[in-house]
Amino acid sequence: MVLGMCPALAVTSTFEGAFGMGILVMIILTLTNTTVSSIRKFVPNTVRIPSYVIIIATEVTVLKMVVDAFAPALAAELGVFIALITVNCVVFGRAEAFASKNKVIPSMLDGLGVALGFAISLSLIGFVRELFGTGTIQLGQVLPLGFEYTLFSGLGLESYAYSVLVQPPGAFLVIGFLLAIITAFRQSKKGAKK
Repeated sequence: MVLGMCPALAVTSTFEGAFGMGILVMIILTLTNTTVSSIRKFVPNTVRIPSYVIIIATEVTVLKMVVDAFAPALAAELGVFIALITVNCVVFGRAEAFASKNKVIPSMLDGLGVALGFAISLSLIGFVRELFGTGTIQLGQVLPLGFEYTLFSGLGLESYAYSVLVQPPGAFLVIGFLLAIITAFRQSKKGAKK
């Protein structure tokens, strides 16, 4: 999962960008798993991988057109990273490892579940980066919510913002910090069981 997040980390400088990318990956992963599972018995092994690439690329292209039409601010925020969903190893890996070997409903649920975890992870990284990097969370500037709102404004957090977190290296700092917290939590649970 962490390896699949690397290209997407560039869009996690804001919560909305990260959440938007998570939703797009959720749509693509669910559609891809459903499609691959539906045609798994008809695709020969010799052309399996190229067919997955074509399926994913087609779905991503259609989704990009929809986002361009209905959420232009999100399309501008994510830019080329929407197209990079095509080569995301999480999407391709689930198509190969699970959807190609299982029925449609379990494959669809697998795609939805994995993508939900991916979306939550990206959103958490975006939330931490934006909050600690700017002192606020902006809503409605990228996603077409119909309103704009700023969370945590007026609390004085802006004075303590660490601006490197909203720059590219900030993604790696935040993911490293979050992984350290998760590892420490798991270690403490192992210690408590003994």
